[in-house]
Amino acid sequence: MAFSDKLKRFFGMGSALDDDFFDDLADMLVEGDFGAALAFELVDELKRCCGKNGIRDSVAARAVLPELLKEMLQKARPPRLPTAETGKNPRVILLLGVNGVGKTTTAAKLARQLPQQLPGGESKVILAAADTFRAAAIEQLKIHGEQLGIRVIAHNHGGDPAAVVYDALEAAKSGKYAYVIADTAGRMHTKTALVEELKKIDRVAYSKTDGTLEDGRPHRWLVLDATTGSNALVQAETFHEAVELDGVILSKMDSSAKGGIVFQLAAKLRLPVLYICDGEKYENIHPFNADEYIREFLG
Repeated sequence: MAFSDKLKRFFGMGSALDDDFFDDLADMLVEGDFGAALAFELVDELKRCCGKNGIRDSVAARAVLPELLKEMLQKARPPRLPTAETGKNPRVILLLGVNGVGKTTTAAKLARQLPQQLPGGESKVILAAADTFRAAAIEQLKIHGEQLGIRVIAHNHGGDPAAVVYDALEAAKSGKYAYVIADTAGRMHTKTALVEELKKIDRVAYSKTDGTLEDGRPHRWLVLDATTGSNALVQAETFHEAVELDGVILSKMDSSAKGGIVFQLAAKLRLPVLYICDGEKYENIHPFNADEYIREFLG
């Protein structure tokens, strides 16, 4: 049974709001990747609101939760989304994350999604195969490019990732492309190696856009596998400590993903979720909508 269905059934029982009910709810939220501290914080706030408003059963208590969950998501920073126009300097998006989270496929999905924001939906995206440490990633991105009709800039296996981004930006500027999306290496970097690699890419991106790339650096988006639960938070903490992340894309958001990780990202790291990927097809990527997400989370 999906976690949202279990949560819906739990609230639908019409239980009295006693200590056992709130303890069981906290345990269930922890099971749903909410994290212990955040689960108890939410339960305490729910208990306070129910007491203040004379709510006495679980069905009525459930109606209070959407607003409490939305307040939790509002702890995240406002999304720093790229604004691009064809014919202007390109915006650079770096996709970060460990191996296996779906970065390369997510890069292809974004390449299909972002042009829809431009006049006429023009295909003004270049994909940069900046994961030069894994030959399969380069080949996979090329295949996606062929299927989508999107240009891919790639070097040989083992090359310099910053050089790939440099060439992608050269091509983007000469062809008046709006976006460069770079698929980066998926190994869990040491902090020093990650920072130095991104600094080099940042310098390239800044110089190739004449210093007009908003605050002078690319957008850094972390891709997380939604099914990995609390381990996704550990990954986010590691990358966010090493570099300043702008937001998160959740991949593999299927029925096995419990969903509580989104609230931890907002409350603990102030990181907004930008997109949700819920399938293998290119169209299975959607801008994050807090109200819709909360409705699905609660069943």
